[in-house]
Amino acid sequence: MQQLRNVATLPWIKGLAVMPDVHYGKGATVGSVIAMKDAVCPAAVGVDIGCGMSAVKTSLTADDLPGDLSRLRSKIEQAIPVGRGMHREEVDPKRLYQFPTSGWDDFWSRFDGVADAVKFRRERAALQMGTLGSGNHYCEVCIDGQGSVWLMLHSGSRNIGKELAEHHIGIAQKLPHNQGLVDRDLAVFVADTPQMREYRSDLFWAQEYAKYNRAVMMALFQEVIRKEFRKARVTFDPVISCHHNYVAEERYDGMDLLVTRKGAIRAGSGEFGIIPGSMGTSSFIVKGLGNEAAFNSASHGAGRKMSRSAAKKRFTVRDLEEQTRGVECRKDSGVLDEIPGAYKPIEKVMEQQRDLVEVVAQLKQVVNVKG
Repeated sequence: MQQLRNVATLPWIKGLAVMPDVHYGKGATVGSVIAMKDAVCPAAVGVDIGCGMSAVKTSLTADDLPGDLSRLRSKIEQAIPVGRGMHREEVDPKRLYQFPTSGWDDFWSRFDGVADAVKFRRERAALQMGTLGSGNHYCEVCIDGQGSVWLMLHSGSRNIGKELAEHHIGIAQKLPHNQGLVDRDLAVFVADTPQMREYRSDLFWAQEYAKYNRAVMMALFQEVIRKEFRKARVTFDPVISCHHNYVAEERYDGMDLLVTRKGAIRAGSGEFGIIPGSMGTSSFIVKGLGNEAAFNSASHGAGRKMSRSAAKKRFTVRDLEEQTRGVECRKDSGVLDEIPGAYKPIEKVMEQQRDLVEVVAQLKQVVNVKG
């Protein structure tokens, strides 16, 4: 509550919406939507710029899946590097299954315009394109209530987004207009300044990197499924994708605002979104209801109810095994902080946002890949 009050004191703020998955964050809570006029807070956006979800429905059904899913999990892990891993060479999008290559070359040409502090990361950024990362990032094979198989994944802008964010947060905290703030992590950039122009340019580039990162991973994921189920001749519906750590330029009450969704998705009327639970609970494909009181937003997931360190102290590997029963996934101490018990009940979170979204499909994972 104090973090929310702190954000509300910022002189540039025009509105603050709190999602049902809200929890403590850095400066601002995760699970909040911050609408500001002529200003943006880089720490509120966070270090995983553009982090979000992608999901696609396949033509497979639960009956098509083998009883032992360990081989499928292994094939996904071979195709998509996890943790700090990266590809041995750059992924060629022209060789990917149904990958939208338009804009790809233009996107990479704009790397020359990013902050000088990270330009030496060009090769690493290219090799990490199409990789998962660690923490709460994952790839999943899921089944919906009608027995259809879905592919779902969660990731963002990887190391290049992190370094860009940290670079700009450091600059913002040193600016004179930010010296009297109640929390240094609420330092902002303001309109018509070189610092704002540079941040916005890098921010939107990193958000695009995150979008492409998920698109490359999803194409690799689809390729695994096509090869593993050749006889079924798998087809795919259009991919649903959404950011949940990002900034958008939107208009409310006749004002052009910079809307930061820190752990929230856009849920405009009729817009599809993805709200995941945890590695052992349901996730939801939703359609937005366009609630402007919430700045057309909804939660980005279940939300944590305890810190990672607290989860490691409270739960055991046996607890993890029990809470992920029936899911082909890691069941070791390395992912103990991601145990379902560390998250809020996703069904309760969904109940609390019936005025924000309608549920299109409820998914339950059978395979979960984590770094």
